[in-house]
Amino acid sequence: MLSSDHAEIVRATLPAVTAHGPEITGEFYTAMFAAHPELRHLFNQGNQANGEQRRALAGSVTAFAAHLVTPNSDTPFQQMLSRIAHKHASLGIRPEQYTIVGRHLLDAVATVLGDAVTPAVHAAWSEVYWLFATLLIAEEARLYQDAALDPAAPYRPYRLVERRDEAEDVFSLVLTPADDGEVPIHRPGQYVTVAVTLPDGLRQPRQYTLSRTAGKTIQITVRRVRSDDATPDGAVSTFLSNGISLGQELEVSAPFGDVVMEDGDDPLVLVTAGIGITPAAAMIDHLAIVRPDRHILAVHADRTPQTHALRGQIAEAGRLIPGFHQITWYEDPADEPLNENVRQGRIDVSALPLPPKPRVFMCGPIPFLREVRRGLLAAGVSDERIHYEVFGPDLWLR
Repeated sequence: MLSSDHAEIVRATLPAVTAHGPEITGEFYTAMFAAHPELRHLFNQGNQANGEQRRALAGSVTAFAAHLVTPNSDTPFQQMLSRIAHKHASLGIRPEQYTIVGRHLLDAVATVLGDAVTPAVHAAWSEVYWLFATLLIAEEARLYQDAALDPAAPYRPYRLVERRDEAEDVFSLVLTPADDGEVPIHRPGQYVTVAVTLPDGLRQPRQYTLSRTAGKTIQITVRRVRSDDATPDGAVSTFLSNGISLGQELEVSAPFGDVVMEDGDDPLVLVTAGIGITPAAAMIDHLAIVRPDRHILAVHADRTPQTHALRGQIAEAGRLIPGFHQITWYEDPADEPLNENVRQGRIDVSALPLPPKPRVFMCGPIPFLREVRRGLLAAGVSDERIHYEVFGPDLWLR
């Protein structure tokens, strides 16, 4: 609960902070990295460059503030909190780092808003930040305890034992613990953080879905990010594509992520686009082993058959599931024969054979997810049965 006097101040200043949010967080990151350059190794510099991290941070803080001061707020705050905590735990974020972030964030508010930030306004927003931070610290502590993990040492060495091309600019890396220990227990849909040191000396983390596990190996599937007019080549995906060879080691975190398949009998609808297919592949692979009686409708959108990753893995697992049905849409099907299961264009939710009361998992770009969600709601699927995963900063609610 926000104290009543601070609640009035936050309510009055929330529009200004929201309007200047990305400017505030842009100033924050610039000042914090100047004072603590070591933190550049902890933050995804690609998301810094494209501005997504600024927008995500601004949106998270203002959404939490609105949650505090808006009666009967319908903001799904617990979902946002859980998602951030899982991402932080995969990076080994520690409580003392919140002090650094808080100081520079509040300084950035004062820098951008100027004289409007009186001592009372500063105190009110300081309380907002520390309420948010305290909730995150507590949730992250629980995750560390459940994973038996020391956040000061979040990574474990894994050795590369296989590299396999999956599609155009997509490849899988199969890894085994370098200490010959056991692969950690995980839930289908979770991810790990992989940390690499780039040729320029910058250490960078990236999250990748566990697209398959088998015995003493884990598999991650990586899309190599190519440059375009607006963005450079992906630093880590390019390094993983070109910079490691069989037998070399990578630093890998424990599995985290809250968008996971639960046990149950509900029919599943998995809707994916592009590299967003990786969580669905993991779920289908898992069900082929432990619950082949479960009904699954797998719906995927891709540019071409050549960019469609993990087709072989999913087809292999699907053959073991009697109730498995897959429909694919291609923007350009090329020579792929079109039929009721292979179509051209964009996914049309109204044309899907949706089972009654399905549990839906979606993964892909946010505009794609929003469009599919509208179609699902129109088809009568209740919102609480629709779950989504986003690769990168979650801007769904921003």
